[in-house]
Amino acid sequence: MRRVAFWPRKPGHIALCGMAVCVSAAWADESAAPLQKVQITGSRVAAPGAESPSPLQILTAADIAASGAVNLQELLQKNPTLGSPTLNRSNSNFLPASGGVSTVNLRNLGDARTLVLVNGRRFVSGVPGTSAVDLNALPTDFIERVELMTGGASAAYGSDAVAGVINIILKQRLQGWLLDASAGRASAGDDLKRKLALSYGLSSADGASQLMAHLGYSKQGAVFSRDRDFAASDQISKMLSSGQAADAFVPVRNYSVAAPQGRFFFNRDASGKAGEFSYDRNGNVIPWSTNGTATLAATGFNRAAYRTIAVPTERLLFASKGDLALNAQHSAFFEANYSRTKVRTIIEPLALSSADIFRSSNGQVAMETMVNGVAVRNPLVPQYLYERSADSNGDGLRDYSFSRRIAEADTRVAKVDRDTYRLAAGFKGSLRDWNYDSYLAYGKSKEKQRSSGQVNVARFRAALQAIPDTGGNAICADAAARADGCVPLNLFGYNTIAPGALQYVSAPAALDTAITQKLVGASINGELFQLPAGRVGVAAGFEWRSEASSSVPDALTQAGLNSGGAVPVTAGRFTVREAFAEARVPLLKDRTFARSLNFLGAFRSGDYSTVGRANSWNAGLEWWPLNDVKLRATRALSTRAPNINELFATATQVFPTGIVDPCVGVTAASSGTYDAACRAIPAVAANIAANGKFTVSQADIQSLSGFNRGNPELKAEKGRSTTVGLVLTPVSIAALSKLTLTADYFRIKIADAIVSTPRQYALQQCYGGGNADFCKFITRRPANAGSFNAGAVTFIDSASTNSGGTGTKGMDWTVAWADQLGPGRLSARLAYTHLKEFYNVPLAGAKPDAATGEIGYPRNKAALQLGYQWGRFSISSSTSYVGASALDDQFLAQFSIPPGTVRVGSKTINDFQFTYALKKSLALYAGIDNAFNVKPPPIISGLTGDVIGTETNTSMYDAIGRRFYLGVRIGL
Repeated sequence: MRRVAFWPRKPGHIALCGMAVCVSAAWADESAAPLQKVQITGSRVAAPGAESPSPLQILTAADIAASGAVNLQELLQKNPTLGSPTLNRSNSNFLPASGGVSTVNLRNLGDARTLVLVNGRRFVSGVPGTSAVDLNALPTDFIERVELMTGGASAAYGSDAVAGVINIILKQRLQGWLLDASAGRASAGDDLKRKLALSYGLSSADGASQLMAHLGYSKQGAVFSRDRDFAASDQISKMLSSGQAADAFVPVRNYSVAAPQGRFFFNRDASGKAGEFSYDRNGNVIPWSTNGTATLAATGFNRAAYRTIAVPTERLLFASKGDLALNAQHSAFFEANYSRTKVRTIIEPLALSSADIFRSSNGQVAMETMVNGVAVRNPLVPQYLYERSADSNGDGLRDYSFSRRIAEADTRVAKVDRDTYRLAAGFKGSLRDWNYDSYLAYGKSKEKQRSSGQVNVARFRAALQAIPDTGGNAICADAAARADGCVPLNLFGYNTIAPGALQYVSAPAALDTAITQKLVGASINGELFQLPAGRVGVAAGFEWRSEASSSVPDALTQAGLNSGGAVPVTAGRFTVREAFAEARVPLLKDRTFARSLNFLGAFRSGDYSTVGRANSWNAGLEWWPLNDVKLRATRALSTRAPNINELFATATQVFPTGIVDPCVGVTAASSGTYDAACRAIPAVAANIAANGKFTVSQADIQSLSGFNRGNPELKAEKGRSTTVGLVLTPVSIAALSKLTLTADYFRIKIADAIVSTPRQYALQQCYGGGNADFCKFITRRPANAGSFNAGAVTFIDSASTNSGGTGTKGMDWTVAWADQLGPGRLSARLAYTHLKEFYNVPLAGAKPDAATGEIGYPRNKAALQLGYQWGRFSISSSTSYVGASALDDQFLAQFSIPPGTVRVGSKTINDFQFTYALKKSLALYAGIDNAFNVKPPPIISGLTGDVIGTETNTSMYDAIGRRFYLGVRIGL
């Protein structure tokens, strides 16, 4: 069998491509052999030398191997053109669906505007209702290279390519067996990693037909918040209480007001005043103090002890592809993918308040039941509470309220099984001077999620209403509930809920999702006629696509009876028919200051079943004034049709962070931007009257949530992009002949952008911005309820609209160099992106909200890769840099703090891998990621950008810390 080498012995044009950099211009070497015409990402017209008028970066299989990554997202995120991913292992733990999914986000314009292709064709989504591909479904060891093209590409590939395209090219040829196995863990002893990948390929005797297959398995363990000192305690930014910029990154204890022993509120004590109490471990009544004082121990609950920074993920992957030569001109091909991903999200035990169970009585729980006209006391209610309570709602029965964490049910765990299937097949070949490619593809993603730790609200309500039987034992008051197996539930103290009662009220939740994609397409490309500067190349074709998605929760969840908000079924589908044409026109050749000048143009027209006609186009120029210098420019109009979620999503509950109520602090006489509008709300006015100013409690802040909704009236959005670039390949200068440099300016503006209404913006507009339409998104508590205050915001909803716009501009620089140095060979690659502007327009006609330089949108990002090979030994390093960033200016404005003044510093992460070849077909490697154990910045709960449970932004920063791994590669 043929032996496999693990690195190229001789560099070629593509050898300068790397993890962060690849230059899309060939060296202009007159002595070089003629370049074969090939097809590149962004165009279907075959062209010499893989030239691209748009910025194109490439990472190769060697880069993937040198990273030790088991998921492609880990590697892609080091590229500075990538923004914060919407979904990864560290930011999806609290989501109701899609836990552990890995997506990508070019230019920070959103997953929906980043099109992921496999071998130039669409891949089925991994997130219900969206086009976002889950990179968990793609085996890293079966990838030949990844091409990243930034800038609008809808004319070439259709909707969703507004920010650009990531084209994943699977291995083209493999002979024999290749095995890669590794194991690793974090220095803290967690994040255990295991990987086993086996690939095999064979070719026909003439090399015209190939068959390849891959089988892979990987497992990444959990990382718990309690095992990192910066995230081990439930905390909140001190700035939220002090309003001072200096306190932004100062954490203060912020335990939950819902504790396992319970917190109970009575309506009067011996002096006629309302009060509250709790229990110690021995069942004794003690005062409640959420976070503790100098004289009282904290009675609140540390949620961080149960939360995770990274969810455990297990993957099984199979991939296969083949080409069968039918004759010298025609061949058939197929691609097959299957992946099974198992994810387990883990959060703290369920917190309940009486307001969740007894909504009609504003959370007041009757401790008596009318039996034959007589008020009968619940025997489970302690004497201490009974004698201090009265009737507060006029029904003649004493009542109380509570908050309690159902710790007896343990953590809330969602076990997710996610399966992805895809099969593509077709024919390709040539007819005289024309090449053709036709294909059919079918893809399906299914998710089965089963969750524990929730309760049935109706049963919980029945279990709290108890009366004594003839023997004095507690039984459920409702006869129908007793017939249904009701067991009385005792809330008062630690571990007081009996197993039978817990079993009766428990309500396992379920969620089943399905995504289906069908594709049919064909294209031809060739040359039309000769011009003085060369032949005109063209391509044309059509595509038909069908997308369908459904998300079906269990019946209890749909009805809102499992202690959460009601989540209805979301389902939808659309089809689109598209036709496209492209041309490459040589304008000048071998002229003074015009060694070559080419024009490239493309047009696509699509007919969507949802939004009707949508057209896209692009136009570009490539100009070589000198052999060593290339100038390139593109202008494009890209369209994006709304996805299924944006159109059809029913209300889905989320838990936003960083929200500041503009009514907080308003008094009866204060005069500010929001004050008059706030006082006009009866519940807010009652709060002010009771407290002297509008006041919210810790419970109010912690319980804030909201719902996201779709909008079937959405239109397609349009993105206009411009890129202008310079490529230098100075092969004519001996000292610089191994150097390649690119510099590209980019600008993308999206009109009628499909956006979700920003929640903070909705608050400001409702109460001080002069647009009362936004008040429909906001729900406030009508009256006091236990630890919850009247007038406090309970829900802030958000809906998809075309009301906004978004845009970005900046500069990309790349430098690549490789040559013999000393006894070995050194390669260096640097990519740097400077963000000059990023903005969102939340409402048509509104002032743009600039995010440039804010957390998640740093002005400066860079990646440096170095590699040195000396005989059997090689070392590679990867350095990732994220520049200093500031808190969101709209958030700071709530505290009258100037924008850009509260900042976190830059972070630099260094990764290393060492490889030693025992023989040509056997190599050992060892790696260390985040070698200097750089900690993430303290983006504490309550600040914008915080990811729940991590006390930082895990979409942007590494919160796991130093990690080690060992591995072996064997080729046979």
